[in-house]
Amino acid sequence: MDSLLDALQEGRLFELPEGDKASALQFLAHIIEAFPEVPAGTDVAGEVMKREAGANTGFGKGWACPHARVPFDEDLKCAIGWSPRGVDYGAPDDKPVTFIVMYLVPTNQRNHYLRELSTIARAVQTFPHLDKIGAAKDLDDVRNYLLDLIDATKETSGSDARARMIRLQAKAAAAEPVLQDLSNLVVEPITVITGSGMKPVVLTQNNALLQWLDSQAGLASGLEAQGLYEAGGWRVVRRGATAFLGGKTLHDCVAVRVLGKGPAGGTPSPRGLAASREGA
Repeated sequence: MDSLLDALQEGRLFELPEGDKASALQFLAHIIEAFPEVPAGTDVAGEVMKREAGANTGFGKGWACPHARVPFDEDLKCAIGWSPRGVDYGAPDDKPVTFIVMYLVPTNQRNHYLRELSTIARAVQTFPHLDKIGAAKDLDDVRNYLLDLIDATKETSGSDARARMIRLQAKAAAAEPVLQDLSNLVVEPITVITGSGMKPVVLTQNNALLQWLDSQAGLASGLEAQGLYEAGGWRVVRRGATAFLGGKTLHDCVAVRVLGKGPAGGTPSPRGLAASREGA
């Protein structure tokens, strides 16, 4: 389960926003689309939703592994979503899904993906402490739970050693006065209010991001038409929308950016993933 370990080591474990299955899948897909290895314009969300419509990727016991196949060569990668309340996924056992592990499967990694999926399925079926995830309070607890699950499988060479290393890294980061971000992915929760004849109102804790979004003329039309706005290295994804009287709409969004992706000038300097979570 080396791709799963990579995701844990590089900070690609996220608490999913409350919502339905489609919202959870789109959230993870848009994060994957922001990976620097993924060419601009790659529709991971569309590919995932199309495949999910044909075959449900939940395999029971609170797990699902959707994927998007892409026509280029790269490493197998995944993003892990955790839902404390569970997502109504339509899994075979009708149980809510706690973990959604979404894979990006390049052309040269299809066999690798199938091996890893098979290993995860067997691990979930045999792990003796599967119900302990219900006691998890935060992402640190979830990370340790997943590392325990990986430790319980001996099929990935060196997995136990890497799991111990990740635990040590997490402890060292917690001891630092300033949290260290293990990846270059930035996620910012934002709220955007739009309406006919009015300039969008952006609510966010990131002042630089606020100033930049205030200057984007296409923000409102992108969110209203497609639920998506992308420019300057940032991808703003709508997770939900609420209509109010007077033609106003409140868009619950997440802004995703990979540091170093996009032009250096004219884009905000984000606070980092750890600070973003604190403001969520």
